[in-house]
Amino acid sequence: MHVICASFAEGYDPTIQIHRIYWRIPKRFPIAEYANGVPWLLTTRKLLKNIDPDILDSHFITGPGYLAALSGFHPLVLTAWGSDILIVPKQSRFHRSIIQRVLKRADKILCNSEVARTTLLDLKADPVKIAKIFNGIDTNLFAPEKKDARLRQKLQIDEETQVVICTRNLELIYNHEMLFEAIPLILQAEPNTVFIIAGAGSQKKRLMRLAQQMNILESIRFVGYVPHSELPNYLASSDVYVSTSLSDSMSLSLQEAMACSVSPVVTDVLGNREWVTDGETGFIIPFNNTVMLAERIVYLLRNKQLRKSFGAKGRQLIVDNDDYITEMGKVEELYSDLVRIYESRSK
Repeated sequence: MHVICASFAEGYDPTIQIHRIYWRIPKRFPIAEYANGVPWLLTTRKLLKNIDPDILDSHFITGPGYLAALSGFHPLVLTAWGSDILIVPKQSRFHRSIIQRVLKRADKILCNSEVARTTLLDLKADPVKIAKIFNGIDTNLFAPEKKDARLRQKLQIDEETQVVICTRNLELIYNHEMLFEAIPLILQAEPNTVFIIAGAGSQKKRLMRLAQQMNILESIRFVGYVPHSELPNYLASSDVYVSTSLSDSMSLSLQEAMACSVSPVVTDVLGNREWVTDGETGFIIPFNNTVMLAERIVYLLRNKQLRKSFGAKGRQLIVDNDDYITEMGKVEELYSDLVRIYESRSK
């Protein structure tokens, strides 16, 4: 397997070959993505010619999807993740038009939720090309047994302290301010509570300043980027999972938490409703209703049996419907079918 990318996190399998394409114009400039587009496209075409892959799968319809579509390579799979189809097309008619053109060039389009599928249909994607396949969770890795007493000691969290965790990247779309505004209310009701903020992103410094200004920094552990292999330990060592995102197709972070039997409190986005049933497997709250967010978290912190019930039902839901091997088997089958089709055409 080969990966072509402008940036990547650690943790890739060592057998995967990484091919970097570089930002010739720094990312901080608004026109960077557009200005870098031509050299990126030329580099991508050259790499594809040298690699000669059996199939090209572009993750994100925007950005990488544009490059993949313009490369002219087939068979081409486009994988939608969320904001690329839920947010970007709403920015302007131009963005919507470009995305529609890219979708037409795909041989198959993968998505991971019903809201993503219906959005693709609204963008005039060919329904025959769309396949809904979940990301898949390794439920042996993400499991409640991964609770780690040494991790809590490392973070200076004693056994009596309750833990609320958020594992969303530190970007504006994930709306961490909502959680921060709820923290004083939670601490007033349950002072023996610590909040783990796991993830990296452009908003880290601003959020740390905000926490300091709100006098809640001592109750927060900013742990930064957590490697995938270590993330189950953080989740399983927590009592409540929170996501205050403004948009989601299917939240992998939510599913990882549910697999670890952690009770979720999440905002009311359609992607969350596909996995969380309010009052049965977690709590769903309206956007920016800080008081309700605090109340639901406090209620869970005070009700261990309810947490256990939500956690057990949530984990079973993931085990039954989002197994990693099963879902990746569907992707492999889709790849194989496309390769066979194109090989038969070339004969």
